[in-house]
Amino acid sequence: MKVGFFSPLPPASTGVADYSAALLPLLREFATVDVSPEKCDVALYHVGNNGLHREIYQRAIARPGIVVLHDAVLQHLLLGTLDEDQYVEEFAYNYGEASRAQGRQLWQQRARSGADARYFAHPMLKRIAAASSAIIVHNPAAAALVHKHTPHTPVVEIPHLFEAPDLPSAEDTRLFRESLGIGEQTLLIGTFGHQRETKRLSVLLRAFERAGRIDARLLVSGDFVSRTLESAVAPLLDHPRVLRTGYLPEAELWRYAAAADLCINLRYPSAAETSGIAIRMMGIGKPVIFTAGEALDRIPENACLRVSVGSDEEEMLAGYISWLAANRSAAVAIGKRAAAHIREHHAPENVARQYWEVLNKYRGS
Repeated sequence: MKVGFFSPLPPASTGVADYSAALLPLLREFATVDVSPEKCDVALYHVGNNGLHREIYQRAIARPGIVVLHDAVLQHLLLGTLDEDQYVEEFAYNYGEASRAQGRQLWQQRARSGADARYFAHPMLKRIAAASSAIIVHNPAAAALVHKHTPHTPVVEIPHLFEAPDLPSAEDTRLFRESLGIGEQTLLIGTFGHQRETKRLSVLLRAFERAGRIDARLLVSGDFVSRTLESAVAPLLDHPRVLRTGYLPEAELWRYAAAADLCINLRYPSAAETSGIAIRMMGIGKPVIFTAGEALDRIPENACLRVSVGSDEEEMLAGYISWLAANRSAAVAIGKRAAAHIREHHAPENVARQYWEVLNKYRGS
């Protein structure tokens, strides 16, 4: 069987590219897998919510196969692909003729789409899900969204894979922290990846400031997707205990990840995505604080920390930061439970085997 593999790949600076680069050689243990072939026995399409996936999305509809939905909201992909009339038609196709006025309003107000919950509440999944032999997702929240749009399309949940990286030694990490001016007892908090409104950076920066005079530093890594957000948080980024880096290449990412004691991975509104960097941080034994939600249902309660969106979000996050700064052993224990969970459920060979089973089962559908 020849598998067609359609996905962004490195050097594209996206988590989907990194994920696909790890998955591709694993699938080649089972069959011939070619990247973007003209012909194949079954096509595996990796689709996310941005313009890098435009051609893959279009091909997945024209020449159906099995689709991996890395984001279960495709609003922003479609806003960047369609014109106004096409968008309204697509909105009505998803949500009925009575929704046309709402679709036109969303198009006209699309400048707000990066953080406006209305866009995330309308994932626009029906066309690709209806066309596909099966949909692969990484968590139950994404599965529920697909079922809501197309109840009869098979949906398979496969955990996000974790490929263990080559980490620097403990001594190299100690020296690296020292070069950053961070002592052994200082809690280094990291937030990684492209910075956009949905990652709640403003909330994190205010919570860090609110935590007060604790022995902690905050690392904000990654490029800003939104210039509005960058301008809004600039005064908070100027805090003397905040470290700032831009986009980190793989080797540098793991230097900083190994040095971190805690990862913050907030998401609201959510695209029902599973964060690759959060899975990787858990896999190397770091505690992660998430925004509470259905996407986390497979993670044990004691293997991460969760904060709820709402009036108490900032206070709750500040409380967790203060607690972990004062109780480093608690952070280590959470990280160990996180790593054990990832080893059991996200091992590359297990994930690849599940993909292979789906490819075999639905290749003729």
